[in-house]
Amino acid sequence: MATMVEESPGPPSDFEHDASAEEHGHTSWKRFALLTVPAAVGAGALLFGIMNGAIAASFAVSGQQFKISADEMRGEGVAIYGGIDYDLRQNVHPVATAAIRDAEIDNLCQSVLTEFPILGTVSLKLSAGTGDTPVHATNLFIDMTRMSGDTRFGDMEIGRDASTLDQGPANARGMQDLFGMQGETLTVSGLEQTAWAANAGTFRLSGLDLAVARGDDECF
Repeated sequence: MATMVEESPGPPSDFEHDASAEEHGHTSWKRFALLTVPAAVGAGALLFGIMNGAIAASFAVSGQQFKISADEMRGEGVAIYGGIDYDLRQNVHPVATAAIRDAEIDNLCQSVLTEFPILGTVSLKLSAGTGDTPVHATNLFIDMTRMSGDTRFGDMEIGRDASTLDQGPANARGMQDLFGMQGETLTVSGLEQTAWAANAGTFRLSGLDLAVARGDDECF
């Protein structure tokens, strides 16, 4: 599909940050809508917008993805839609944003691998919620590239316009004409995710254990 881009009176040269995007940790599309024809949205327009500072993101992501696993995640008020993250080199990373208003996570694991000179591979691994008290998060946003697990949605809507989503946290919406899905509840057993970023209004990690070790020690 050809993408039409209207001329903008001098878009800013640097990336701008929207206050609401910083608070809720997701990509804001308000400025981008001024630069594109809503009915003709495509990957070319998304790239044009981000490279010209028209899309305000919450923060620049690192150049490393990380992994998340859990025995089970339960959520209330869930919205999933497409978005874009960027890094300090101005590389863009397409993501699916999973936004959950209230979440509980059993046996959470988060890991990331880093390559260091001389040392080689170093693993940073975090675990929490391994006892009777699960991890609890509110207004949780995860910008992911992969997710798997046995999943059950309650009162699910698939194919809804991403700009009209209203089940997730406040402002958990994507761009007009893009694909979105949502549900009142979500349960994922055997959760595995690969992500660029995660943000939460509150994040209570019961029984937190953080370890750094040489070698490959990922969650999955």
